[in-house]
This record gives sequence, C-alpha cells and structure tokens, in this order.
Amino acid sequence: MPYLKLADACLAYGHVPLLDHAEFQLDPGERVALIGRNGTGKSSLLAAIAAGTGKGRLDDGEVWVQPGIRVGYVPQEPPFDPAHSVFEAVISGMGETSTLLAEYHEVSHRLGEGQGDHDALLARMDTLQHELEARGAWAYEAQAEKVIARFGLDPEAQVGSLSGGQKKRLALAQALAVAPEVLLLDEPTNHLDIAAIEWLETLLIESGVTLLFITHDRSFLDRVSTRIVELDRGKLASFPGNFSQYQQRKEAMLHEEALANARADKLLKEEEVWIRKGVEARRTRAVFRVQRLDRLRAERQARRERMGKVNLQLEVGDKSGKLVAELEHVVKSYGQRAIVADFSARIQRGDKIGLIGPNGAGKTTLLRLILGELQPDAGSVRQGTKMEIAYFDQFRTQLNPDSTLADVISPGSDWVEIGGARKHVIGYLEDFLFAPERARSPVSSLSGGERNRLLLARLFAKPANVLVLDEPTNDLDIDTLELLEQLLQDYDGTLFLVSHDRTFLDNVVTQTIAAEGDGVWKEYAGGYSDWANYQASQPKLAVDKPKSETKPVAKPAEAVKAKADKLSWKEQRELEALPEKIAGLEAEQAALTAQLEDPALYQRDPQGAQKASERLAAIDDELLALLERWESLEARVGA
Repeated sequence: MPYLKLADACLAYGHVPLLDHAEFQLDPGERVALIGRNGTGKSSLLAAIAAGTGKGRLDDGEVWVQPGIRVGYVPQEPPFDPAHSVFEAVISGMGETSTLLAEYHEVSHRLGEGQGDHDALLARMDTLQHELEARGAWAYEAQAEKVIARFGLDPEAQVGSLSGGQKKRLALAQALAVAPEVLLLDEPTNHLDIAAIEWLETLLIESGVTLLFITHDRSFLDRVSTRIVELDRGKLASFPGNFSQYQQRKEAMLHEEALANARADKLLKEEEVWIRKGVEARRTRAVFRVQRLDRLRAERQARRERMGKVNLQLEVGDKSGKLVAELEHVVKSYGQRAIVADFSARIQRGDKIGLIGPNGAGKTTLLRLILGELQPDAGSVRQGTKMEIAYFDQFRTQLNPDSTLADVISPGSDWVEIGGARKHVIGYLEDFLFAPERARSPVSSLSGGERNRLLLARLFAKPANVLVLDEPTNDLDIDTLELLEQLLQDYDGTLFLVSHDRTFLDNVVTQTIAAEGDGVWKEYAGGYSDWANYQASQPKLAVDKPKSETKPVAKPAEAVKAKADKLSWKEQRELEALPEKIAGLEAEQAALTAQLEDPALYQRDPQGAQKASERLAAIDDELLALLERWESLEARVGA
C-alpha cells in the first residue's frame, strides 16, 4: 500500500502551469529524488504534498496520504523563532505537548542551576510531570533529546545564534523528532559542509525512512536515491535507479522526443502547403485532411518546449603575471584560535584551486590572505602583478534587493561589453534566462537560484583573470551546474573555488587545499575524490610501509634485544586466541549488516535498529584494535 499519491494534480502561477495533470506515488522504503530546472515548481510540489500540515495546496487534483502516517517536512528556509532554544524549536512540531515539554525542560534547568524559588519550582515540576504522564509525552522528550544529540546541537543554545549549517541540522532534527514514516526534504545539503553531507547521507540510508527530497548535489543523488522523478514542463517522469542511470535514460528520451517533434513539424509544413494549393486549384478539400491539419496546428501550439540553457560567456581580460601568489610560513590567529598555522604554497597563473574543509575552518580567511586582503600575523605573502579579480559571494551581499536586474548588470547604462562587442543589457539578461519584461523587476522578486544566476551574470560582465567563487553552486539546477563546469574548465585564468559540491570540485579543480585541523592546511593534486582517496589510504600505507622496507642486518646487541623480547606464556595464549576472536566479530558484523539491510526493521523496531547500527560501528574499532595487536605479536615472533 503506498504512503502517498498525487492524482491529476494541477498548479499554476500566472499563465505558466507548474503541474499539468501530474501523477505520482511514493511506496514504503523508497528514496525518491525530485529534480528539475529552477522555476519548474519542485518546491511548490513538495509543499503541496505536505498540505496535510497546512503548508501548501493544489489548484486542482488530489493529494492522498495514508491515514495515521507521520510526515516530516523540511522546507528550504525553515521558519524558526530566533528567541527559542534548540530544544524548544525541536519539540515545537509536537502540538500542545511541546508547550508543556518546553516548560518542564526550563524548570529542570533552573532547578539544576539553583535559580528561583526552589519549593515553587519543585511544585510546578510535579504538576508538569503528572500532565505529561497523562499525555504519554516522555517518549517525545526522549526522542527530541536523542535527535538533538545525534545532530551535535546544544539544547540550550538560542536559535538566533546558530550558523546556517546548524539551522539546517536543527530543521532536520525537528522533522525526525516525531519519528516520521515519510520525510520530505527541500535542498537538505544547502549550508552543510562535505563532512556533514556525507554524515547525512549515511543517516538517511541507515534510518530506513521513506524519502522524497529535492537536491542538485549529484554525489548525494547517486548515493541516496533509489528512484529519480523529473518535473519537466508540468509533467512528472519516473526513472528507476540513481542519478547516473537517469542521465543515460534521459539522453535517449530527449533524442526520441526531438525526432518525434521534427517529424510532426515536417508533416505540419507539408499539410500547410497542401491546404494553400487546394484553395487555389480545386476549391474542394478532403474533410479528413482539413481536420488533421487543425489537429496538428493545435498540437504544435500546445507543445511546451524545454526551457533554454543559460548562455555563459566569460571574458578573461589581460593575462596576469605568471606568479599569482607565494605564501611562506604564513600564520594567522584570532585570539587563541589558530586559523592558519605555518602554511606555504606557490600559486601560478592558470591554477584551478579548490578549498575544502568544515564550516568555520577558515577557508575565507585563507583566501583573503592569498589575495592580499588580509595581513598574516607571521610569515610572508607575495602577490603577482596585473591581477583583475572577480568575486562571487555565497551570501549575495553584492546584490541590492531594491535594485533592478538591469541596474545590477550595468548601472547607469543599457549596454554591456562582452568579448569586445557591445550587447544590450536586456539581451544579455536573456542569455541567463531572464525574460525581457523582468529586466526592470527588483532583485527582491527573485528566487534563490535566480539570484545566483544574476550574480553570475554580473560577475561575467566584467573581464577578470582571477576568479574567486565562494559556494557558487547553491540553488543552481543541474543543467546550469554542468554548463558552469564546462565554462570553468575552459577558463584560461586562475580560479579559487570554495564548494561543498563534490562532483563540481572533481570536474573543475586541478589541485586542492584542505583543512587538516588546528589551523593546518595542506595542498594536494587533483579534486575532492583524489584527496578523499589519499586520506582513506593513509592507515593502510602506515601499516604496509615497514613491510616494504629492507630490514637491516641485526647487530649482536640487537640480537640480544630480540631474544629478550620473546613472547611470554600469556602473550602466546593471547596470540593463539586472536584468530577465533576476529572470526567471531566478523560473523557478528555480517549478521548485523544483513539485519540493517532490511527496510522493515526501521519501522518495526527503530530503537533496535539504532542499537544495531551503533554496535556495527563499535565492531569496526574492535576489529582494527585486534588486527593491530595480532600484527604486533606476529612481528615479535618473526623477530
């Protein structure tokens, strides 16, 4: 039995139908990704499906949700009261019970801190306990505390003090606190760093919750989705499998559609010629051919073409000097916290550098040091010559919400110069998919993806030989992302890219500067996957390295030492027992893995699934410790 169904759904804004008699079904255990171009109505569709919580509606059609099912919904920009604590925000989705839980939590905190009238607080706590027991609310509190801990949040922290990434974690925690069978997520990876995104991927897969989510993160799509549903020209098309499989099927579909449209256009053209000749020559026409012509005309008029592609062009301008920046033993701290500790690098013209690290690691600070906008506490930074820098700001602070689109691109003029040729600002905006009538609209009327496109249009309207892009991929659809990738691959200047989009980094950058913790930064060749593979290989290299080295000939004193290092009786017994212990742990590991692969487990026994997942992680650590001990004892026996 499906969890939810969408039947004959219609939704329009103005004259453009976002949903045109669309059909959709979500079955238990599925993880469905909803994709499509910016402005096609994905977020509106997700809000319409969540209409049971009063957050959206359809113009026509029906949304059916299985009775009694719990649905969690995380919109793109979740509304929170900045004065609330994290705990209050998480339980706010639990109805009237949330008010009592919030008060109980506050009274407990005040008692623990010794604040207020102790007897009055105890009396109030007793009253609250009875009311909460009557409502069976302790399970809600336990679940709320569990998800807050799982997302690494401080329950006492004020929502207004949280960063963008922490607010996204808070929204996910709020949705999971009600233990939903279905989770609706709108751009869950926005504002999360790479480590948090990978952690979220694992959480969603292991939880077994049924998912319907919107994202443009292709790595996330490939790992999490079991089915792709594309919203294109008001219709929903389903593609089983992950994003890579979807791309292959979609290419074949578009080719067939183009051929069918070409055949229909050719037939229409031939019939138009026939009707004109018939009028001139015979004055009589076959009725069925006239009717077919009317039908062909109607079909051609009703046909909705695919949205055009952004026309990205980038003017490099004059070449910079061969050296862009040279850093030697650079140090930068804020108070007691080291942001950059003894970092050296040489950056040359044409380098495409990706900066990766967790939120707050100091990626922007390092960029400002490289570009000379910030002076180091110690060490030296030497900048190159003839640098023309263009900067893309992830927070879009360069966009005045009251300015018109035309003023943002070319203030005080109707023309821009691209590649040595003048172009009218309206035509230039059309290259970025902005209709002519929107050229005088204010920036405040744009969606997040449209603002990113406008900022790219503004950026590319000026020549630059050094590009600094800080999270340019947020809110951009997949087609535009791929076009931007191609543009940056062909760019002859120097590029600095801060991004949490792993596929984008892999396809664009030639080297990576990664945060290693405690202000340590290291440079690696290649993109994100090359860095991740190198990090994953480090423990193995550390173990294998001694085996590949040639052992020196033992001196007499060393031979005496080796003899003295002979295994004791207890260590010999330990060595003999290790294979059996390892085999037992591996068998337990295999059994738990098979158990967690059953989607029904997460619905039947969510607490048991959580314990099994935690035990599986502990087994990995135990196995590693036993294998290291075995190797250590074997090495002594060999000696």
